[in-house]
Amino acid sequence: MIKNYLKSAWRNLWKNKSFSSINILGLALGMASSILILLWVQDEMSVDSFHSNGAHLYIVYERQYYDNKVVGQYSVPGLLANEMKKVIPEIEYASNFSFNNNDDNTFRVGNKILKMEGSAADSDYFKMFSYPLLAGNPATALNTPVSIAISRKMAEDFFGSPQAAFGKSILYANKKEFTVTAVFENLPVNTSKKFEYLLNWDNFLKENDWAREWDNNGPQAYIMLRPDANPVLVGKKVSRFLDNYDKFQSKAFREELGLQKYGDVYLHSNFSNGNPVQGRVEYVRLFSIVAIFILLIACVNFMNLTTARAIKRAKEIGVRKAVGAVRGVLIQQFIGEAILLTFMAVIISILLVLLLLPVFNSVTQKQISYPFNQIAFWFRLIGLTLITGVFSGSYPALFLSAFNPVAVLKGAVRLSTGSLWFRKGLVVFQFVLSVILIVGTIVVTKQVNYIQTKNLGYDRENLIYLPLEGDLRTKYKLFKDEALKMPGIKLVTRITNTPTNFGSSTGNVQWDGKDPNLNIEFTQVAIGYDFVPAMGLKIADGRDFSPIFATDTSSYIINEVALKRIGYKDPIGKSLTFWGKKGKIVGVLKDFHFNSLHEPIYPLVVRLEENIPYGSILIRTRPGQTKQALASLEKLSRELNPNFTFSYAFSDEEYQKMYNNEQIVGKLSNAFAFLAIFISCLGLLGLAMFTSEQRVKEIGIRKVLGASIPSIFTLLSSEFLLLVLLAILIAAPISWYVMDGWLHGFEYHIPVQWWMFGLAGGLIVLIALVTVSFQAIKSALISPIKSLRSE
Repeated sequence: MIKNYLKSAWRNLWKNKSFSSINILGLALGMASSILILLWVQDEMSVDSFHSNGAHLYIVYERQYYDNKVVGQYSVPGLLANEMKKVIPEIEYASNFSFNNNDDNTFRVGNKILKMEGSAADSDYFKMFSYPLLAGNPATALNTPVSIAISRKMAEDFFGSPQAAFGKSILYANKKEFTVTAVFENLPVNTSKKFEYLLNWDNFLKENDWAREWDNNGPQAYIMLRPDANPVLVGKKVSRFLDNYDKFQSKAFREELGLQKYGDVYLHSNFSNGNPVQGRVEYVRLFSIVAIFILLIACVNFMNLTTARAIKRAKEIGVRKAVGAVRGVLIQQFIGEAILLTFMAVIISILLVLLLLPVFNSVTQKQISYPFNQIAFWFRLIGLTLITGVFSGSYPALFLSAFNPVAVLKGAVRLSTGSLWFRKGLVVFQFVLSVILIVGTIVVTKQVNYIQTKNLGYDRENLIYLPLEGDLRTKYKLFKDEALKMPGIKLVTRITNTPTNFGSSTGNVQWDGKDPNLNIEFTQVAIGYDFVPAMGLKIADGRDFSPIFATDTSSYIINEVALKRIGYKDPIGKSLTFWGKKGKIVGVLKDFHFNSLHEPIYPLVVRLEENIPYGSILIRTRPGQTKQALASLEKLSRELNPNFTFSYAFSDEEYQKMYNNEQIVGKLSNAFAFLAIFISCLGLLGLAMFTSEQRVKEIGIRKVLGASIPSIFTLLSSEFLLLVLLAILIAAPISWYVMDGWLHGFEYHIPVQWWMFGLAGGLIVLIALVTVSFQAIKSALISPIKSLRSE
């Protein structure tokens, strides 16, 4: 019986090659899109999930209550992890981790000098996290102040092999010798923390005295609970842990701690009301919905085309019923045919995925490979095939199997009004999804363009920064003087942060008339002379720092937001105390963006520090002379800082990196919106072909009676265009709601405007018109003699 069903299904597919091709191609594209998104979602969900102790690993986060709001962050005091381990018995292991995950430092072995990215951690770190050690053991990997654990790559770069590296010395930052006490395997691609080395935590504390103070935040803290510990009870103990340590808490400022599963951080790292609840998981949900949308569109194509061609199979069904076939058997047959067609589409989709995967990886910045060796993936794919086949074949099977055999064999079968309306509803549904995707694509593209072109309040073009390291820390003045003599270099200054990330903040700011119960967090940054012109900033009031004024070393510049919060009417010359150091305000900067556009512009205090031993050197180059300037800077850097490799970054490129997620979303939205439209139009083309076939005699009679080609074209296309217009009306409010919610994730964003819906609707109408017109014009041009002779 099954053999006969397969034969029947194959003959039906072969007999209707055009419709079968449209069905298979639509399903294949829908399946390929779904598989790509499934692979991406699987990759996102796998990040940090490989740690064997993952069920007991937690990160500590902090909630700060001040200024009538709650702010959440992962930055905590640098002594927290070890102190929690001492005090809370349920904690088995604990480790601090340096706050800068992209800390590039220079290492030297013999004559080989390389920059490596790394961090610092406590001695418990390798006991907690599943990073395999190729040399050394977790208990002693970071147990002395001169310990360093390095990756296989770093070991091979410097020593030739992990075994050769173990126990050897390596010079760090040209100032301290470390001993390689462990070599770990190169980190897997699905880890959120990227590092080539880890230093002992005591070294970090020695280099950063501020991290020993309980009222300073910066590092992260990880803990591992004992297997029998209750996370809820530990969370309660942790909540007010800082009450006994941070003496700066008051009515105006209060802190609490919370615990989050370490494996959840990658997808849930955005804070709302002081708790981590959002983040990349929103994009995982978004593209999961997109995958379902596209697959639904492909399934709807199948339903529509199959039910539309029902009359063509009416006699077959009538004969089968007349010879005793029951409805259940017919339903099985038609669903089986749908699964067979879906299986063929899956084979094509796998080939498409293999072909498109390199491009997809390039766009998403992933290293996804097709999981041929993962049985679980193949089970999911089989499940997806069966679900798609059953879903897409269910209605056609129920519809076809319900035909009355007597009416069919008499030739009196007609498609009911209900089935016609259902078919039209499916077309509307397809195009509703397509319009939502197009509107989403327009909004995302405009927002990304807005981010890239927005006036930030400073000029990020032709702005370079170098790390202030090694001998440049003491030779900065000489470097600046010599650099200004070189061609292509306009201005040189310094800053403790980078222009795109002023990450340090403080509530320790006082001024005349301040309410003692008010605590305001100020972002703070230290700069050198010429910072304002080098950045292209504007002075709203007062002046810039200048060597002419000796008192500027104890003076401050604030931004307009800070001025509003302080409340001074005439701020120049007014008192301001920062970290206990009293001075005067000498200038007010026009507001500029020094963080992501996801965040508002915060109150900013700028102080003058020409001799601070860390940060970056900022160089403003002359337009068109950047290449020449870089060559000069490299030569000068090698002369003044020979033990460190020359490295630099462009401000505009670093700014773009902050919006990688949005750029990826924009590119994927474009691709998937195009696919959704293409699949929908395949179905529309198939329906237009079928409608033309059904009305071929009607068209012939109309032409004999004098109907023109334009009138016949209008007759055949108007029905479909009305359905598309209805889809636009339904999709508009839905897409507005979805995209307005997405845009509110940015503090600064474009408005959702009417023309976006007009453009999306116009595109859909135009594409639908072109799709239908191909078949409509073809039908209108057929000779009426041939039309009236057709069977």
